[in-house]
Amino acid sequence: MFSALVLDTENGGVRARVRQLEERDLPAAGPDEVRLEVFYSSLNYKDGLAVTGSGQVIRGEYPIVPGIDLVGRVLKSNHDAFTEGELAIGTGWQLGEVDWGGYTQRAKVAGRKLVPLPDGLSPAQAMTIGTAGFTAMLSVMALEEHQVQPDDGEVVVTGASGGAGSIAVALLDTLGYDVVASTGSEEAHEYLRGLGADRIVDRREFGDGPTRPMESGAWAGAIDAVGGDTLASLIAQLQRHGSVASFGNAGGHDLHTTVLPFILRGVNLLGIDSNTCPNDRRRTAWRRLADLLSENHYERIRARTISLDDIPDASRGLLAGQVQGRIVVDVQG
Repeated sequence: MFSALVLDTENGGVRARVRQLEERDLPAAGPDEVRLEVFYSSLNYKDGLAVTGSGQVIRGEYPIVPGIDLVGRVLKSNHDAFTEGELAIGTGWQLGEVDWGGYTQRAKVAGRKLVPLPDGLSPAQAMTIGTAGFTAMLSVMALEEHQVQPDDGEVVVTGASGGAGSIAVALLDTLGYDVVASTGSEEAHEYLRGLGADRIVDRREFGDGPTRPMESGAWAGAIDAVGGDTLASLIAQLQRHGSVASFGNAGGHDLHTTVLPFILRGVNLLGIDSNTCPNDRRRTAWRRLADLLSENHYERIRARTISLDDIPDASRGLLAGQVQGRIVVDVQG
């Protein structure tokens, strides 16, 4: 027997509760199945929506175990890349959305959806990073690949006090960029400076959208966790040949912009899809995260550890904007 947080429908809504399950309760994961003892997961915005039933995150059948991240030890493997005793990370690939996810002490995951835990990274550190930090690393890599260099000027991070934004600030600072953090929380200023922000701006500077199709070129690059009018503002304010990496939509799905910044300044809008990122790129990103983030970073990233029982309350707090940094789930605790 093992414990898992299970979502099921009840009275027209969704109920989350910790249940005792047996191995036979776990859905099969296909011919390349890997059976895992899960150590940690994490709580992301998408997880909060799923657990509270606030958004259409779950696309599989109920009952289902949510949790889009996991890290654990291989108990049995039908995949050539993994052997018993190795440590593996699972993020994306519809984990916790269509397939059963990480809020469980045991899991069955298709081996093609896992990557090895890099040397130098502990399981708890991997879930301090989680999908949020992995997405931040992909965003930084996209800016690098589009020639946004540290000496080109300031790079702004929106939603900077959130999980992905926090780690983006730390990564950019480590790589030598001049980092501007955008936040609506004055309480987060000290936290963001500790992670490496050189300057902090109020999110209201972007939130109403641009006043003109092209505004003064302020940013060499940007990492946007917000979307909507904030993203439209960033596009209008990019320097010539600047780039913005976009992965969030908390500020809205619609994007009101024009072609002018693209055809007159040659700016780039880079969509970051961490869910279906190819495994070669996943391994590269995780290896870089292991190399770039130090023990000091993990001490500064506000990572709170909770148990399976704590997930519903923590989800409500996350959706209400009451969380800075990351939430790690100790599924064995």
